[in-house]
Amino acid sequence: MASIKDVAGRAGVSVATVSRVLNDKGYVSEESRKKVQQAIKDLNYKPNAVARSLFNKQSKTIGLMVPDIMNPFFPELARAVEDTLAELGYTVILCNSDEDTDKEQSYLEMMMQKYVDGLIVSSNTLSAERVKEFKMPIVSMDREIAKGLPSIIVENKKGAKMAVSFLKEKGRKRIAHIRGPHSVGNAIDRCEGYREVVGGEPWFKESYIAYGNYDMKTSINATIKLLKLHPEIDGIFAANDISAIGAIKAVHKLGKKVPEDVAIVGFDGITLSEATTPELTTIAQPIYEMGEKAAKMLVEMIKQQQVEQTIYRLDVQLIERQST
Repeated sequence: MASIKDVAGRAGVSVATVSRVLNDKGYVSEESRKKVQQAIKDLNYKPNAVARSLFNKQSKTIGLMVPDIMNPFFPELARAVEDTLAELGYTVILCNSDEDTDKEQSYLEMMMQKYVDGLIVSSNTLSAERVKEFKMPIVSMDREIAKGLPSIIVENKKGAKMAVSFLKEKGRKRIAHIRGPHSVGNAIDRCEGYREVVGGEPWFKESYIAYGNYDMKTSINATIKLLKLHPEIDGIFAANDISAIGAIKAVHKLGKKVPEDVAIVGFDGITLSEATTPELTTIAQPIYEMGEKAAKMLVEMIKQQQVEQTIYRLDVQLIERQST
């Protein structure tokens, strides 16, 4: 394998001249440039990516940290980020934090050592104070970490109100909620949206809200307990699609039918929601657009370009399917 010294020798120039040509920095005569380029071609020379990143102070690598890779929402989001960054000439290091503070910290330190150019994070454990410690561009996605931090999020409360109002329009009289983690901002917003629609109903009780933790198994158990406690429930708004799929499973376990006995609406719009039986009615987020915008915004920040907008609050839409 040819080295930069081999290229310099064949072209009859110094190693420094070859370096300037490779990095397109500093003056090089047109004659010398052509000699170097021909030598690179003749020797099939491949520049050392690590050495170039040290020279340029850029690695062309982005860190992407998600909280739960088992939730299909995040692989779909990661795909959008990776597609967009690949087109822009960047590679991605994917980290799954499992919403574990220590694991998240370990990943962040690793990415700092790997000299990544920037970070895209979806986290409910990363604090605003911690973000300030990292001297690199950071974009938050799906979850708003701190005021002022560039973020791509959706209209969570609006979407929740759409879901619950839709269930009421379908004639459902007792609507429950399978909520997400208490520490996650979008779960809080979705629960507040639910409360705004049914909180004033004479039948409403706090026990109509069950904890699903954005997890299928937890949501199955929560729904079973909920329906045993309140057998009159005929509608459920789940805070994400995975919880909604768990709720469908729980209804069937209890010998009831969806939507005849209990109508169910989820939130996210993941591809899997079309593969359930019955197919899931959901509040769909523009998942690909979220990832694409986050990636493009981060690259603009890395290049120190003017970022026109730092907070994007994208709209959602209700997709009606068989579960209602």
